[in-house]
Amino acid sequence: MTKLNGTTALVTGANRGIGKAFVEALIEAGASRIYAGARKPETLDALVAAHGDRVVPVTLDVTRPEQVRTAAEELTDISVLINNAGIARFEGLVAPGDSEAARAEMETNYFGLLNMVQAFAPVLKANGGGAIVNLASIVSHFSFPGAGSYSASKAAVHSLTQGIRGELRAQGTLVVGVYPGPIDTDMGAAIEMEKTPPSEVAKAVLAAVDAGTEDVYPDLMSQEMHRSYWADPKAFELHLTGTSSAA
Repeated sequence: MTKLNGTTALVTGANRGIGKAFVEALIEAGASRIYAGARKPETLDALVAAHGDRVVPVTLDVTRPEQVRTAAEELTDISVLINNAGIARFEGLVAPGDSEAARAEMETNYFGLLNMVQAFAPVLKANGGGAIVNLASIVSHFSFPGAGSYSASKAAVHSLTQGIRGELRAQGTLVVGVYPGPIDTDMGAAIEMEKTPPSEVAKAVLAAVDAGTEDVYPDLMSQEMHRSYWADPKAFELHLTGTSSAA
């Protein structure tokens, strides 16, 4: 039996992809209730139909602070918060044009997550501490060519995760950063690389929560890239960009 047995959790962006996989993995782990957040609650109908009253749909756009505050006022029984909602535009940084994509990614991936943490940290404290899971990315550690603005937003998530970990340690809240490589979801469809099934990522993350592990590299690619990066960060950067350190 895991520590997640009987718990109540909230998953953002739960209507598809890894969010949906988290809901299903929580069901398997024995969670008694999962609040499934999505901007359009009707997109959660299949999950609710499959799992009955253990899955409760919640209208939740993480970029709308008033919706987040309302959710925190109503969902006072959660002990696990999984910040999964995110977007990716896969654009660069310096090409001429507006910066709408970068702003949108930062608004959802960083500020949306910050909205959730600020609203729900007191709820978790009242319930004994619990856990916060932040879906970052392996590109939190380096900028991936063709996805510069997305990488920047996930680097912000990584920094935020470290910051709130320190601030929330006193209230007993476990803060878990998740750094996957490409995942086989709609968001990752355009990435021509080997991808990990979202169910495998979700199960690996929940196992980490159960074990109290703070940093999770849930797939082989993220583990290999993490090792290569930390072995020689500059060489890894040059490898990604196809450049050389030679003068």
